Amino acid sequence: MVGSAVVRRLASEDCEILTAPRAELDLLDQAGVRRWMSDRRPDAVVIAAAKVGGILANDRFPADFLYDNVTVQTNLIEAAFRTEVGKLLFLGSSCIYPKLAPQPIPEDALLTGPLEPTNEWYAIAKIAGLKLCQAYRRQYGVDYISAMPTNLFGPGDNFHLESSHVIPALMRKAHEAKQAGDKTLQVWGSGRPMREFLYVDDAADALVCLLKTYSDDCHVNVGSGQDITIAELARTVASVVGADAEITFDAAKPDGTPRKLLDVSRLFGMGWRPRHSLRSGLDETYAWFLRHIEGGQVRLTAPES
Repeated sequence: MVGSAVVRRLASEDCEILTAPRAELDLLDQAGVRRWMSDRRPDAVVIAAAKVGGILANDRFPADFLYDNVTVQTNLIEAAFRTEVGKLLFLGSSCIYPKLAPQPIPEDALLTGPLEPTNEWYAIAKIAGLKLCQAYRRQYGVDYISAMPTNLFGPGDNFHLESSHVIPALMRKAHEAKQAGDKTLQVWGSGRPMREFLYVDDAADALVCLLKTYSDDCHVNVGSGQDITIAELARTVASVVGADAEITFDAAKPDGTPRKLLDVSRLFGMGWRPRHSLRSGLDETYAWFLRHIEGGQVRLTAPES
């Protein structure tokens, strides 16, 4: 999802875009990554590849989330260094911050407290990637930077109910409830946690902004600066989909972090702002979902490792 959005955004820039689709390159293969980087010699690299998933997937596959992500990012960063890539942007996640971090969460909250247990394996991998970029920067003087995005959504998202994040899961549930005429729509947890969301094409625009203008050791938060309760999110998604269903909550399921709002003052201070509201982003995402579901282009099954 993110990689495709970055490609869309870069289409308006004066550059040649190189991609490494899974059918062409296994990012877990160190030798293969080195060959690919050596053959193509990119001037800049954006690391958007990762094994991702929601609370359920993180809980079931902790070893996969830790090993696969550490391996992929290490292979790419090390190969970029070997081939003298001029600029590298590592894409992390807001889950790197402590469970009870101050709100909004500033960049310097990193490593100041325990992580949220439901996604700590993914978080540890992303912290390792961020620190590896800092280490190469400090030891070798390379221009490697990191961005920590909030919860992203949009075209190309994963709509598999056991591995997706909250927005695509809610959207698929609401769509199926609408089709079936169901009168209830069940949401995991209490509905009280607050989350921040950013439309993926806005995130891609922010990343290009950072590639052009930012060069520093500290990672940069990427978000909208606004949050919403899961309950209100569910009602908004149901409204976008047109599902006439009562929202119910399964309190036996975990809530995760109580609140997670990023302090985006560093990014906003560069003059960047998102173009989409949450509602307009949801409208565009559902329109994409409807256009692609019949053609089998919507991911309804679990993604490959």
